[in-house]
Amino acid sequence: MKKIVLAMVLALVAMPVAARKTCDDLKAEIEAKMTKKGVKNPTLEAVANADVKDGKVVGSCDGGTKKLVYTRGK
Repeated sequence: MKKIVLAMVLALVAMPVAARKTCDDLKAEIEAKMTKKGVKNPTLEAVANADVKDGKVVGSCDGGTKKLVYTRGK
């Protein structure tokens, strides 16, 4: 039981650190994962939170001020 609680606490502590990644770093990580899963030429764009309109939000970067948006290629 103590191990589960410890794991949950560590996960909560690590979450803000992940949100502080730069958009370029996070974009590279997500593109690599998508390419590995078979997506050809993934299109990711970092946009301000208020400017998210089309596409699917796949990540948050720059301290939560921007979102990475995936738009399916044609």
